[in-house]
Amino acid sequence: MATYRDQGIVLRSYKLGETDRIVHLCTQGRGKVRAVAKGVRRPGSRFGGRLEAFSHVDLQLYEGRNLDVVNQAELIAPHARVREDFALSACASTMTELADLVAQEGERDNALFLLLRAGLQALDAAPPEPAVFVDAFLLRLASIVGFHAFTEACAVCRTPGRHAFLSVKAGGTLCAACAPTGTRAVDQDVIEAVRLLGAPGEWAALPALARDRPDAQRTAASYVRAFVEHHLDRRLRSYELVPRQ
Repeated sequence: MATYRDQGIVLRSYKLGETDRIVHLCTQGRGKVRAVAKGVRRPGSRFGGRLEAFSHVDLQLYEGRNLDVVNQAELIAPHARVREDFALSACASTMTELADLVAQEGERDNALFLLLRAGLQALDAAPPEPAVFVDAFLLRLASIVGFHAFTEACAVCRTPGRHAFLSVKAGGTLCAACAPTGTRAVDQDVIEAVRLLGAPGEWAALPALARDRPDAQRTAASYVRAFVEHHLDRRLRSYELVPRQ
């Protein structure tokens, strides 16, 4: 069997037999990898504790016919604080649930890997309102896989501007000409909140959004969840556990 090295983030794992685990990894070079970690549930396993959920690891693996086999695992960032705190763990679980859904085996997706790494790093800092990072992650991941929420142009006709109507199905804001009859206008603070959540790299502005404009953030969060679940056709189970103030 051929061997290879890669960095990966543990998305989830489950038991196999009496001592093994199957782990799902979001890797930097190979997309999603499903691998067997043999003997990790035995006392004194040499790398069992390095393959916990959310861990960022450097790996050596053997290529298998159906599942690869983990041969070595070295921790890069354990994210232990995230696992130990219920609120942070619920947020990270939502991130990894969606990453596990959209990542494809054998298809490199560096943007997804970097986004997940950034999201977990943000949670590891124990922010006072971690849920806002979940909403940002969801909207940005949807954009990576082809579902972008337009906030600076009409989602239908692409007329530029800050429009007053917001649509889940159409994919963002709508101008007056494209909005269906009876559609209610949305406050511009909500539109701005959705824009910040979806803006690549704008992590630093998120705590202030949650702190200074909580009503707009809550409305934007509801939109983000509906948008992601509609366009990815998947109900996010972990999202129910994300704490909200």
